[in-house]
Amino acid sequence: MNRDEYEEIADKLDRYATVPSDVLTEIVTRDGLCFWAYDRTEVPELSGEDTPDRELAARMCAGCPVIDECLELELRSAGADTVGVWGALSDSDRRAVHRIWRIRRARQAGGEQR
Repeated sequence: MNRDEYEEIADKLDRYATVPSDVLTEIVTRDGLCFWAYDRTEVPELSGEDTPDRELAARMCAGCPVIDECLELELRSAGADTVGVWGALSDSDRRAVHRIWRIRRARQAGGEQR
């Protein structure tokens, strides 16, 4: 992924800026098709066409109706310390989005960007 793609993701998340975290938690918990919610005993097979973490994240979250809400919640709660699969992104992709997301939110709030 490149910076433009990360910017696009952060832009899409702006619509959740005013949604309280407890509401996001409820939505993600109720509607998320998380890996552990399935009766799966195996990790999806990887094709070798993409980096394993990125491909695994995409496959684990495929078809989930709350990918954006999940990503927003993870960026708020873990920020740059994010690990695992959230919002159909690998942890390295989420860290890159987080930097952009944090700057956008600071601008929206009229605060300083760090």
